[in-house]
Amino acid sequence: MAEVDFKQANESYAASFGDNSKLSIPPSKHLVVVTCMDARLHPEQFLGLNLGEAHIIRNAGGLAKESLRSIIISQRLLGTRDVLVIHHSDCGMLTFSDEQLRSKVINAHPGDTNVSEAVNDLQFGPFPDLDRSVKDDIAFLKNHPLVLKEGNITGWVYEVETGKIREVV
Repeated sequence: MAEVDFKQANESYAASFGDNSKLSIPPSKHLVVVTCMDARLHPEQFLGLNLGEAHIIRNAGGLAKESLRSIIISQRLLGTRDVLVIHHSDCGMLTFSDEQLRSKVINAHPGDTNVSEAVNDLQFGPFPDLDRSVKDDIAFLKNHPLVLKEGNITGWVYEVETGKIREVV
């Protein structure tokens, strides 16, 4: 188990919960943020967002395709319009290929055909070029028939070295 006393941390959080139970379900800024699961990223802080203002969707690499279901729910049922896609420097997704990760998993389970078949069916989505991956994600969202066109869809890179963001597209 992780080296955090989750129960104690939650007790402290709940003690100062205040009026948070009165927040509405739809985010007040009508904003969806898609970003990476990297533990060094705290999108609420580096974007100046408070609890209840945006939906934050996180996955490995901050990939739009993996976030599509959540974006559709957020837009169609909860009124969000703007989408920010934020990838980041020094991302682990820049460091491997699908084949490398498949080999690693298969080698950890020699002779297990269930594992081999399951991992061979997966696309992990690594990318060799950070800015290109942001542009590709924005193009995917702007061209997808289920993503609303009423808001802005923009792509950014968060620099883990400085804490700054820069707009890509």
